[in-house]
Amino acid sequence: MVMMAGLLLMAVLVIVPFTLASIRHLVVRSGSPRWLYRRLTTRTRTSGLGLGATATEELHAFFNANKRVQIEQRRTQLVLRDDDHAGAPPRLGVDLGAGTAVVRQQR
Repeated sequence: MVMMAGLLLMAVLVIVPFTLASIRHLVVRSGSPRWLYRRLTTRTRTSGLGLGATATEELHAFFNANKRVQIEQRRTQLVLRDDDHAGAPPRLGVDLGAGTAVVRQQR
């Protein structure tokens, strides 16, 4: 009985994520239903990833501790500033002599 419960648990841990990933793949490829497509592909403010990608990464991190470290590193990089003197491309450029100002959009 215990062995059967273990097999059932393993089947659920493999079949459910596979089914959800398959449904996500079909929705993203076909674009239908439209509301679910927008929900899965729209980027979130916090992680910059779509909802489906975020859910998949969290599931991956649940089983693999290295993925958790990678996600935390990405969040840390989002918080850090990019300074001009640190090698980041300049966003603002003001030339007082020529009377020009350059503002680049953030991507």
